[in-house]
Amino acid sequence: MSIKGILGRKVGMTQLFDEEGKVVPVTVLAVEPNVVTQVRTVETDGYSAAQVAFGECRVDRLTRPEQGHLRAAGVQPRRHLREFAIQADATVSVGDVITADIFAIGERVVVSGTSKGKGFAGVVKRYHFHGGDMTHGSMVHRKPQSGGATDAARTFKGNKKPGRMGGERVTQFGLKVVRFDVADNLLFVRGAVPGPDGALVEVTKARRAEKVKVRVETVRSSKKK
Repeated sequence: MSIKGILGRKVGMTQLFDEEGKVVPVTVLAVEPNVVTQVRTVETDGYSAAQVAFGECRVDRLTRPEQGHLRAAGVQPRRHLREFAIQADATVSVGDVITADIFAIGERVVVSGTSKGKGFAGVVKRYHFHGGDMTHGSMVHRKPQSGGATDAARTFKGNKKPGRMGGERVTQFGLKVVRFDVADNLLFVRGAVPGPDGALVEVTKARRAEKVKVRVETVRSSKKK
């Protein structure tokens, strides 16, 4: 398939055994067939991408513009819409179905999702501050200490303070596809995926590994010279 990504939901974690009998921790992703609802082209939009729809829902869950957009594409009501890049010299049409077999076993992927919300948290939990002594008379314990310079009469932006933790977009790199099941619409990736069970995730083909290899070769060649 010529599209570089797919939408899915996190099912949970389990373990598999490889050919050598070693345990491999994996995250199971339910990637129901995505349907292409719109194709972006360089001539009309300035870039090349495909918009896909995921997650069946009732019609009344969508706004009127969303209903009209999906109706014009001939797609049943879907909850989520995302755009993914298209591979070079590839042809994609509205109505095409994308399944888990766009990835190969052993291929590196990037997974993005929303992390678990943990509510209001202090600096020890939020930023792993060491904290003060737990002895009698300390009076510091887990409290935040100095907030920065005092002559500015204000707290500078970016200082680590207690506040809302989690519930943010997180992108996990370096995950590897261990197995995929097209019949059951399942994708197994090695490692942990952000978000709680049932959360929406975006799975795309990784490009970082290729860039790192090129950079290492360049550095080594420069040292030889």
